[in-house]
Parts: sequence; structure tokens; C-alpha cells
Amino acid sequence: MVSQPTDTIDAGAFDQFDPPDPELYLDCIHCGFCLPTCPTYLVLGNEMDSPRGRLYLIRTASEGKIGASDSFVKHMDLCLLCRACETACPSGVKFASLMETARGQIGRRYQYPATERRFRHLLLYTFTDLGRLRTLTSLLRVYQRSGLQRLIRASGLLSLFGRLGTMEALLPEFADPRLYALAEVTPAQGQQHGRVGLLLGCVQRFFFPQVNAATVRVLSENGYEVIVPKDQGCCGSLCVHEGDRERGKLLARHTIDVFEQAGVDLIAVNAAGCGSVMKEYWELFRTDPAYAGKAEAFSKKVRDVSELLAGVPLCGTLHPLNLTATYHDACHLAHGQKVRQEPRRLLKAIPGLRFVELKESDFCCGSAGIYNLLHPNVALQLLDRKIERIRETGADVVVSGNPGCSLQIEKGIRERGLQIRVMHPVELLDWSYRSNSPFALLSERGVGGDFGG
Repeated sequence: MVSQPTDTIDAGAFDQFDPPDPELYLDCIHCGFCLPTCPTYLVLGNEMDSPRGRLYLIRTASEGKIGASDSFVKHMDLCLLCRACETACPSGVKFASLMETARGQIGRRYQYPATERRFRHLLLYTFTDLGRLRTLTSLLRVYQRSGLQRLIRASGLLSLFGRLGTMEALLPEFADPRLYALAEVTPAQGQQHGRVGLLLGCVQRFFFPQVNAATVRVLSENGYEVIVPKDQGCCGSLCVHEGDRERGKLLARHTIDVFEQAGVDLIAVNAAGCGSVMKEYWELFRTDPAYAGKAEAFSKKVRDVSELLAGVPLCGTLHPLNLTATYHDACHLAHGQKVRQEPRRLLKAIPGLRFVELKESDFCCGSAGIYNLLHPNVALQLLDRKIERIRETGADVVVSGNPGCSLQIEKGIRERGLQIRVMHPVELLDWSYRSNSPFALLSERGVGGDFGG
């Protein structure tokens, strides 16, 4: 069952510091088109766990009719922020902005029970802190290489550790970080199309460093000079999604400054959740006179890597890959950034690769940042649905453009004993360029690593 907080602050749900914008929730015409697209509504069957219901609660709280009650906070927390409702909405309601600001209010005006509060703090301040992630992944590599992980998983003891067991089940195989050290500047091959800065990310950097390495090689192959700023950190997306907006802004300011100093034409992102927030920095800083202009200029430069590559004909020689692949639409790529066809065009450009559409491809897999750790039961139901759809395709590879989705889907595939690999679009392109069979290169896949080793 979902953990329900108990302590509340009775002075009203919202204050006047960065509250939800009434002009946004008043756009809702209560048509109900969002209901069949909302994963939590389909799983839980509760109107208050639908976008329409949550908008009603936000409006009621904004008007001072309800406070930050246990029930109100629960319904806000149960939202995946998948933004499928935004795709379905005929009125263009900016649901994500409303939910993020509502969660920001909850963060200041609601007191979670001590255990829940500590767990949330641990997650946010670990996954957004590069030093902590570096230490954690180093320890996890030892845990795996020592054989301890294999013994513990075989013993069945993980079921006794609750949320920690859930977190352990998501771990991929960690690789030697020295395999993925990146140069600060990688020159373009052939005619140069531009100077691109690459966001390394947090989870992507430490859990999927091979994706960053493949991104650099493929962009270089296609005429981009790739800049990897050494001083970059977390972009703040996870904090913004979870309502810690002030820490999110702090991290976002640093990101803006670092890439501004790098003097790049565009900023490439290979993690959907990061790209979605970075494209909306302008909105995050709309009331900040010092950063409003900088944020707007920054957001205009941000591109998902698939947008950069699909915008012009691919350069170089792509070699055949004898694979069947399907594609999972990461929520913050499909619904948040409206990027759907670009990854598909890239996959279809690979010789020999057979592409099969995935039924309900844009239905959330249940990862949603740290949602699968905070609400594992709901997330598991969504994952079961996703894995069944993947199994139906008969694919060898399921492709995803977001690290959280990859971890979640890999977990589901592994637990069901399916022989299906999870990969990023740039990995398949990279392997095609390198004229290698992807399954011969699977030993390269793993998590861990950092810029410069």
C-alpha cells in the first residue's frame, strides 16, 4: 500500500511563494479526455487520482477551501507526472507546471512522517549529488564483483528489506568506468555542422556511461564538435519534478552558467527527464530577473540527441544489424518534449534492423524518476503491463531514450527471464557505425563511470 503521511500544517495548503497559476488550472473544461490516458487513474480507479481530479484539488486548495491534508498530499504524490494528459487535453492545460508548483508548496507546508521524510531526502540528495553517486556506484561495483549480489539474490533475502530490496532489484551490471572516459573536446568528422555541448546527467553518467560515450561518437560522426564541460553537475530535473524547486533552481543556475561559458551552439541531452526540464528552464526562472533571459536563451539551445541526428541525413557508413527492435516512448520525451518520430527514424535508418511498433508505446513504465521507489506497488502494475506489451512484439531489443525507463524495463525483463536487451537509440547507431554485432559488444554494457574516469 502507498505510505500515507500523518502530520499536517493547518494554515492552508498554499502560500504566496511560487503557487500554482490560476490561469493554468482554469483552462480545464472538465471534458474527461485525460481519464483514459492517465496510468494512475486506470490502475487505482479513483477520480481524485486522475488529472481532472487533481486539478480540482489544486484549485480548491488555491482558493483556501482545503488545507494540506493527508488525502490531498497522497493524491498529489501518486501522480507520475508522465504528462500523458497534456497530450490528450484539447484545452492545452499545462498540467506538469501546476503539479510541480503544487508539490513545491507541499514541500514547504507539509510535514511527512520522519521515516518517509528521511527516505525522500536520501533519494533526492543522492541521485542529484555527483560525489555521493560516485561513492555509491564504487561500492556497488565491489558488491557485484565480489559475488555477494549473486548470493543475496539467490537467497531471497531481498524481500525482507522493503524499499532497499526494491532499489537493489533495479541495479544493472556495473562496468569499469575507465572504459568510458570522455575527452572535453571531440572534433567533428567531415563537414562540421555545429558545436554541441553534451549533458552527462547523473544516472546516465554513473549507471549508463556507455550511452554518453556512444552519443559523443555518433554526434562526431555526423559533423558535430562535441564539448563535454568538466564542471557540469546535476541539471536539477529530479528536484523540480519532486517539488524541491529551490534546490532545482540552484542546480539549474549552475548548469546554465557552465554551458554558457562553454560557448556552444546547441546542448544535446540523451535523458528524456533532463531534457524536458531544461527546455522549460525559461518557465522555472520566469520571475527571476537575473536568470530569466539566460534561461530563455539556454532553453532554446536544448535538443534531445535524436532531434539533432534525425534533423539531417545521417553521415558515414551504417553496417547491418540483424535484429528486431521495438521502441518505448519515454514519457518526458513523447509527452513532455513532443519528440516521437525522430528516434523511430533513426532506428529505421539502420540496415538490417527490423522495427516493430510497440502497442501502448507511450504508456508509462512506472519509473517516473523515483516514483518506482516511493510507490513500488503502483509502479509494478504499470511495469507488468509494459513488459507484456514488449513480449508481444517478439523483439530482441527494446529501445528507450531515458535511463530511468531503461532501469525499470531491464528489471521487468530480467525478473521474467526474457531474452531481450534494453538499449538507447544512439547505442544501436554507434554499433552500426562500428560494424559490430551488438551482442558481441554486450560485455561493454554496464553502469558506473564518471567524466574523465
